[in-house]
Amino acid sequence: MTGENQYQSICSAALEVVREAAIFVRSHHENREGIKIEVKGEHNFVTQVDKQAEEILVRGLSALFPEAGFITEEGTSVKKGKIHNWVIDPIDGTTNFIHGVFPFAISVGLIEEEEVVAGIIYEFGLDEYFYSWKGGGAWLNGKPIRVSDVETVNQSLIATGFPYTDFRYLDEFIDSIHYFMHHSHGLRRLGSAATDMAYVACGRYDGFYEYGLHAWDIAAGLLLVKEAGGDFSDFNGNKHVLFREDIVCSNGKIQKEFYNATSKIMLKK
Repeated sequence: MTGENQYQSICSAALEVVREAAIFVRSHHENREGIKIEVKGEHNFVTQVDKQAEEILVRGLSALFPEAGFITEEGTSVKKGKIHNWVIDPIDGTTNFIHGVFPFAISVGLIEEEEVVAGIIYEFGLDEYFYSWKGGGAWLNGKPIRVSDVETVNQSLIATGFPYTDFRYLDEFIDSIHYFMHHSHGLRRLGSAATDMAYVACGRYDGFYEYGLHAWDIAAGLLLVKEAGGDFSDFNGNKHVLFREDIVCSNGKIQKEFYNATSKIMLKK
């Protein structure tokens, strides 16, 4: 499968699968009594809604693209594709979902080898579908989106994610909070990395950084940011970040300054 038209076609079809899963998740959000919560680790939760939503996505995407395999947060499919794999987070922001707080989102990315070629993020609170395909730009509910035009970190609104299971860099992270509180328009933490990256892509945020991430947290967001004109790397400057655990992404215009500040603090360079 190559070419912009093929990527667009599969992205459009995948959107319908995401819509089906979204209807299911929303129905349980509106009636949360009886939701069973399992503990995967310290402060790391999963519900039967996560697992069932993932099963809906796996089933629908399998029918859409039988050759593709899966990389899923909840492990409902172990099938691996030779070239293509769907990277799925059925509810990014499960803790928010459990407490009835927005945002939380479905994140679905299609990778070809290790390149993301289609991505969808659906954020429930504002009923927003963000999507992109390789070479096709980035879109929000049918309208094209672009990153912001802000040129300095001092003029930027920055997003991050608090560590909740991995506290290896907690001191450094606290230092980064101090820095960006003093050197930006403000710092925000929503609790959904996928939503944070979608907001960078549409210009609501100018930058986002976090550590302790997984491929399913960022796959769709990487393509959205790229197709919307943004840039990203990990804390070491590596551009191949899909299977890395940390990210610094931005509108591109502040990337050098933002990366230098973040990596200096987080890695104590």
